[in-house]
This record gives sequence, structure tokens and C-alpha cells, in this order.
Amino acid sequence: MSMFCYQCEMSQKGGCGSTGTTIGTCGKDENLSKLQDTMIFGLKGLAAYREHLNVMSPELTKNVDDVISETLYFTLTNVNFNFEEHISQLMKVGAAGIEVMDHLSNSHTNKFGIPTPVVVPQNRVEGKAILVSGHDLPMFEKLLIATEGKGINVYTHSEMLPAHGYPSLRKFSHLKGNIGKAWFDQAKLMKTFPGTFVVNTNCIVPPKKDCDYLDRLFTYKIVGVEGATKIEDDNFDALIERTLACPDANMETNEVLTTGHHYKTILTLAPQILEAVQTGKIKQFFVVAGCDAPGKGGEYYRELTSSLPKDCVIITSSCGKFRFNDIDFGEIEGTGIPRYLDLGQCNDSNGAVEIAKAVSEALNTPINDLPISIVLSWMEQKAIIVLLALFSLGVKNIYLGPKPPQFVNEDIFNFLSDTFNLTLTTNAQDDLKKLLIDNIHDVSAVNNKEDSENSITA
Repeated sequence: MSMFCYQCEMSQKGGCGSTGTTIGTCGKDENLSKLQDTMIFGLKGLAAYREHLNVMSPELTKNVDDVISETLYFTLTNVNFNFEEHISQLMKVGAAGIEVMDHLSNSHTNKFGIPTPVVVPQNRVEGKAILVSGHDLPMFEKLLIATEGKGINVYTHSEMLPAHGYPSLRKFSHLKGNIGKAWFDQAKLMKTFPGTFVVNTNCIVPPKKDCDYLDRLFTYKIVGVEGATKIEDDNFDALIERTLACPDANMETNEVLTTGHHYKTILTLAPQILEAVQTGKIKQFFVVAGCDAPGKGGEYYRELTSSLPKDCVIITSSCGKFRFNDIDFGEIEGTGIPRYLDLGQCNDSNGAVEIAKAVSEALNTPINDLPISIVLSWMEQKAIIVLLALFSLGVKNIYLGPKPPQFVNEDIFNFLSDTFNLTLTTNAQDDLKKLLIDNIHDVSAVNNKEDSENSITA
């Protein structure tokens, strides 16, 4: 079905488009219908980040709230039938995404300090244990305070991994390490993890009815599943009591992960990074970020990153990094600069833009001519707001995968391809041939390179 809409009384039986028509009763065509779907998905991601910001700095949400309400109004029946104005509204949503991520990042660093690199034990568990999954750092701090001195160790899962980088969070001695990978391994983890499990934001896997861990599963605020215990009013007593009743954990490994490369920390290395670029020690930056989803599609990102030359730096965020963050990428030779930089959670994706802007200003080179390639994975709506945010800044030449979004049709994708040079991923090795740029430190060489349009630069 090329379009589907059933939002008003004029809708055809079964919904406009259900019989194969490409025009709704109101006159909306499939392009406008798909663009409005994209707006809604972007707003969902925007609302998630707005909720996080509202907890910490509610005085900063006004403009974001206005964009959300205006855009929702925009999607009502018989409001707007202009393609270009739909695109303009999408850019407004993207710009609001940049704003909310900037505010959220600053709120996090103001409260918890600027993250610095830290090596985190992986899959090593001892004693009474709580495993926390999600994005809510303020809740995580409250939990650490509530469990201090209780004989309980606290561990992170998925998007909580970056918590270890914040000075005011890692000061708690009972914050021990990280367990598991991306969000979708929750059910598998809970079958073997002997402690309790808390999910404090989205990306929860609903347990099967016959699972044996529901009494050890706790949710927070908007998150909920049948049979789990809801944490109300930041009261962690039930969670603590249930955790202490669990058997001691004893999992030993030598695995480690590295996190804590917040953009504000990376920018302190700006002189060394610029020198490495100008001397050719760093040939290219790769922003490889986004969501992860179950299945083999995500293997692309591991193959891509592991195949990069030693003079390339990988910048990442979001849970997609769990496809490759166990690889030891080492350092750029002769510089001490790590080849792998974990900016943090998905809401820290603005960090890649801040780094690009700083390099752009220092080299007096437009962002789209810099030696920066962007390869994104998407799974859900927060990845959409990140993509729209990049478009709103005029960032071009992005690769997107592992499979095309179904909420855009051929016309819309062609528009995005023509306007922003958006490209779908194919396979890692073929894409890498197009992505790699030779002699990139010579900016004039980049600008004159015959196939520069096929290079994915940001």
C-alpha cells in the first residue's frame, strides 16, 4: 500500500489508500501522507528527548513544545497541501531536535560533570546486583544514592553504559560495570542474570507469559509491561528488598568497554586532532552511530568499522555501537588520540556536529567538505529525529541502513537523495570503497576529486 490514512470522517472505507488509490478524499496525495508520517515519527523522537530535558531543565522546553504542537496541528486534515512547506516543517522539527539535544547535553554535564574516558568492566558481576537499562541519568543517580551502603552493586545495560563516564555518577563505589549489549538482549539476560532488572526509559522487551523473572523486573515512569513492578515516586524500597532476596551473582570475565568521550572532552584535544589532520596522521573521521535492531543487518557496521584503515577515527553514540564497541581499535599512530570515541547515548548525537563545527572553523572549510563520513543505522523514532536534525543543518552525503525506512516512498527518497545526497547502505566492502578518501588532509584535493560526490562527507 503506497499510502494509508484514516484520520477523518471523509476517509474511504478501510482507510484512504486501502484500495490502491494514491489520493485521499481530502486531496492529500501519497507524498504528503508519507511526509506527515515522517513528521509524526520525528516528533516521537523529539518528545522522548524533550521528556528527558523537562526533568532537568523544564524552563528550556518552550520552543521545542511550540514546534511539537505546531507540527501536530500541521498534520490535521485539510491544513496544508504544499510539498515544499511540508519539507520546511520537517526542517523545523529537525532544528528543534538540535536544540533539545544541545540543552539536554548541557543539563547533563552541568549536573553530573563532563564525562571523561573510562574503561568499564564488561559482563563481570558479583554479589547482590541491580541491572539498569534505559537513558534516564537523573533516575540512575537517585538509585545509586538509595542503594549506597546497602550491600548492592549496580550495573548498566545498553544506553546506560555512558553513565560510567560522568564524574558525579562514577564516584559511587557500588557502580561496578556493564552487562550485555543493545536493548534487545534483555530477555536473554534476565534468564541468566541472578539479580533484579530496571528499565527506566524506552526500549523494553515485553517478557513472554511463561518467563520466570517477572518478579525481578521493575519499570520506571512511562515504561510498563504486564506483571512487572512499577517504581513510584522514586521509592526504591521494593526494588532493594527484592534485590537483597536474590542469590549472589558470580560472573567472571576479562572483557572491558571504553566510554566517556563526550564532545566537550574531545574538544580539549582539538589542537592535537587538527595537527594530526594537517600532517596526514588522521586521514578521515567516520561517524558510525544510530540504533541497533535484532538480526543480521547490524553486522554491516561491525564489518565496516573493523575494515577501516588505521588512520581513521571512529565517532559513535547510541546503542548501535554495541555491534563493534568490543573491538580494540587502538590509537592513531604517534598521537595518543584514540581511534574509537564513544560520545554517549543517542541524545548525545549532537556531539558529532559540535566536533565537525569546531574542525570546520579551525580549517576554514565548509562542513560538507570535511574528511568526515557519516553512516547511520536506524531502528526507531529517535533515530529519525537525529537524521532530521542533520538535514536541518544542511549536512549531506549520509549513508543510512541497514534497510530503507518504509515510511518514505520513492518520490520522497529521491527528493532526499537529490537534496542531501542521502544514500542507502549496500554491503560494507562496496560502501567502504566509496567512503574512503585519499589524501584528505589536502582540502583542495578533496574539492577537486572527480568522485567527491560519491564520498560520504559531512
